[in-house]
Amino acid sequence: MLDLVVYSRRGCHLCELMLEELVPLCRDRATIRVVDVDSRHDWQAAYGNRIPVLCHGDQEVSVARLDRDAVLAVLGAPP
Repeated sequence: MLDLVVYSRRGCHLCELMLEELVPLCRDRATIRVVDVDSRHDWQAAYGNRIPVLCHGDQEVSVARLDRDAVLAVLGAPP
């Protein structure tokens, strides 16, 4: 199963929207970890105000808004 990470921040409306769209796409195909960018200085420096950022390993899959096609490509599913 794939491991996806969403770099987020508490109270971020765009982060909530991304997760609402992402969870159904990934059900039974990937795990989703949500991490708070404010919990580590290196994450703050890397992502700052570009949140939410969805990553698979070192690859940024989506920034700010969910790129459904990019997620499906990572999952190996047809769009």
